[in-house]
Amino acid sequence: MPEPTGVIHDIGYQRYTGPRLGRRHVFGALYLHGVRTAFGLGRSAKAKIFPWLVVGIVLLVAAAVTAIRSQIGEVIMTYAQFADAMSWLVIFFVAVAAPELVSRDMRSGVLPLYFSRPLPHADYPLAKLLALATALFLLLGAPQLLMFLGGAFTADGMGAVWDELLDLLPGLLYAGLWAVVFSSVGLLIASLTGKRAFAAGGIVAVFLMTTPIVGILTVLPSQTANQLAGIASPPTLVQGVGLWTMRDLLVTEANTADLDLGPFGPVYALAAVALVAGCVALLLARYKKVAAR
Repeated sequence: MPEPTGVIHDIGYQRYTGPRLGRRHVFGALYLHGVRTAFGLGRSAKAKIFPWLVVGIVLLVAAAVTAIRSQIGEVIMTYAQFADAMSWLVIFFVAVAAPELVSRDMRSGVLPLYFSRPLPHADYPLAKLLALATALFLLLGAPQLLMFLGGAFTADGMGAVWDELLDLLPGLLYAGLWAVVFSSVGLLIASLTGKRAFAAGGIVAVFLMTTPIVGILTVLPSQTANQLAGIASPPTLVQGVGLWTMRDLLVTEANTADLDLGPFGPVYALAAVALVAGCVALLLARYKKVAAR
């Protein structure tokens, strides 16, 4: 019986001899790809429909507010109020973008490939979290810049432009607060399943179905429960922090506050910090477990 023989075929594989850019560049690549993914860039035309529809709506609202202001000469919506008004769109944007950032990688089984390289397990979720927060900040911040340009061009003198800038900066900070809280909660929920539909439904449920809890707490006979009710839902938690830090920009004669914080403004701020810190800690623990498999 003849002995089995083997043949080695040279099919052209070569070792990589180029520069190895290291951890910082890997993190940057994940972050940049995440921002592009959130807006559907580099993907099919179908994937671009919803994110750019949302972008179009917020820009259209900002343009309309700017145009009306230029005609009547009065501010009809402050920058911070704009972020509040667009929060419902942010919820659905997160529900679509967060699963695209993490659920798809989990379902397609590429996470072991990421963690087979010298990539710390924390870098992957942090890069995705930063990408989603950036996308949300751009979604709320870019229209505010459009409103600022419209207000600056119609302002009477540099003093008025400076006042306009001072109104813009708190609005951008408020947009950043929305972005950080919503991206932390949304990405954590999306990381729990590889099915994008389940992840999207879970995100919408957490943001919208906690709102009735706030309504129930506000009708209780306890004044303390009424004033702390907003902590029960992420959107009202963010609004509570905004009311505590920039009430003059959020509450006007035409726009009154729905929440009565009482003396508990600092409690809302601490709750927001705890919520973000808890979500990030759970997100890191989740991917530490995935990397260990």
